[in-house]
Amino acid sequence: MPVIGTAGHVDHGKSTLVLALTGRDPDRWREEKERGLTIDLGFAWTTLPDGTEVSFVDVPGHERFMKNMLAGVEAVDVALLVVAADEGWMPQSEEHAAVLDLLDVERGVVALTKVDRVDAELAELAALEVEERLEGLSLAGSPIVPVAAPTGAGIERLTEALAAKVASLPPSPEGRPRLWIDRAFSVAGAGTVVTGTLLDGSLRVGDQVTLWPGGHPARIRGLHTHERPVEVAEPRRRVAVNLTGISRSDVERGSMLGLADHWEVTDRVLVSLRTARYVTELTARGAYHLHVGSGAHPVRLRLLDEPTPPFPALVELPRPLPLRTGDRFVLREVGRRTVVAGGRILDPSPPRRGRDARRGVRPLLDALDRPDRVAEVLLDLRGIDRLERLERHSGGGRPPAGTVLGATAVAPARRREVSAALVERVRRHHEEHPLRPGISTAELAGTVGLDPDLVAELVARCEELVVDGGIVAAADFAGGMSDADEARWEEAAARLREAGRTPPRLSELGLDTELVHALERRGSLVRVAPDLVYLPEVLDELVDVIRRLDGPFTVSEFREAASVSRKYAVPLLEWADRHGITVRMGDRRRVR
Repeated sequence: MPVIGTAGHVDHGKSTLVLALTGRDPDRWREEKERGLTIDLGFAWTTLPDGTEVSFVDVPGHERFMKNMLAGVEAVDVALLVVAADEGWMPQSEEHAAVLDLLDVERGVVALTKVDRVDAELAELAALEVEERLEGLSLAGSPIVPVAAPTGAGIERLTEALAAKVASLPPSPEGRPRLWIDRAFSVAGAGTVVTGTLLDGSLRVGDQVTLWPGGHPARIRGLHTHERPVEVAEPRRRVAVNLTGISRSDVERGSMLGLADHWEVTDRVLVSLRTARYVTELTARGAYHLHVGSGAHPVRLRLLDEPTPPFPALVELPRPLPLRTGDRFVLREVGRRTVVAGGRILDPSPPRRGRDARRGVRPLLDALDRPDRVAEVLLDLRGIDRLERLERHSGGGRPPAGTVLGATAVAPARRREVSAALVERVRRHHEEHPLRPGISTAELAGTVGLDPDLVAELVARCEELVVDGGIVAAADFAGGMSDADEARWEEAAARLREAGRTPPRLSELGLDTELVHALERRGSLVRVAPDLVYLPEVLDELVDVIRRLDGPFTVSEFREAASVSRKYAVPLLEWADRHGITVRMGDRRRVR
């Protein structure tokens, strides 16, 4: 269901024309009817001769209500530019045409209204003027249709011209649905209702949604399109959404409704700008409002290059908004109350340094409107990012499959860099601790500042590294003890063999901690208690003694059977408990 949006100078007949085309008066407020002046957005709809149902968004033409006008044009598919034949091209004609140009609205029809008030020659001159004024803008070459709404003259031809433009529209995109809210109100017995033009995807009754800013969760209780209830609202339609779990006070014009977890907010974006044709200079010193979706937001502007359109800039927002690469916007200077520029969001989360942010301008401009390509470019610029975040910033795009490692994506260049750093760190660990089998994945991740799960994925794909039980080692690491270590061990082993079942304390054997751990891993030594070790064959003898004891036995009975003192008997039996050889029952134990 395409959206046709009006544009044009105040009192040139936009609302009257919509009434003639649809049979519905778009002016909703009593003040609008009393003053004959559109103040806020108006909405109507009709069915074209070919059966296509279309929505109309009627915008105010007075310069004082430009903010309201900008709230209604973001979702326009076809523009209906209205110029009165008796006044011709006026200041808001120029500004509205500039807005449509900055938003890249290329399909449009010009209604030359009030031709019943002028003669044929003046009407023709007015049409020529409009044609000339549109040169160089997105609506250049649009058909110009003379009409007189009160009498109905030209309405049929205008309808045909609009229908032709609507028929040329590409299919509606299927992406992540979002609704920029332009109205919100409460209905007795139903609760909060919001309206807007649904973009990029579908909403269904029962969907769990989120309202931004603020991240308020809600659920869709009901959907209406053109006053008809529907179970599914399709993209490019005017939609009324009945929400539960949220109050009217949580909603304002400019809020955005989307599926939960589909969007991520940002308060700083990299943009590409181009100025309106009547603007000679754009500086960062002005006070600006960024008009995106249906909202207006005061922003700080930082230009990154000479203002040769399209040129890059960093924009800081007063509060986080759910924006993605490709979003269109209009920039309005508050002091002059004039639209000065417009453009596209390039990077929703750019680097802090302008020089680094500038790197992304050209590749992102080349990738616009291709979500998968946008995700790939963003990944190349960031090196590493969460897959979910890339999807949110690109509008659902995914980077190449080969870059995806679990829940994270890693650009090829960054992957080579990180893998090399991991290999270097593992080899350094081997040099510092030659008796250890390697370094734990968690410790390795800490040294490079990355998530352990990602490091595990990278290690698994690195031919120079191996992992065993969470321990990472170089694939060619032999390890082992040095000749000096072996000599110290032989001396200690001789003392242990000589002592038999009553060995000296570990601290008396002259073995450092690293060597003891290496001997334990090799199976040359068994630690029974912190300061008590045995040769494996001696410990096997003691286990046999335990197993030969009949029925439940005490520590004293084991001590006598093994011919050891209590100093050895107690830690030996506690070791046996831990290893499932014995089961303790009060003061007694039994063999399992």
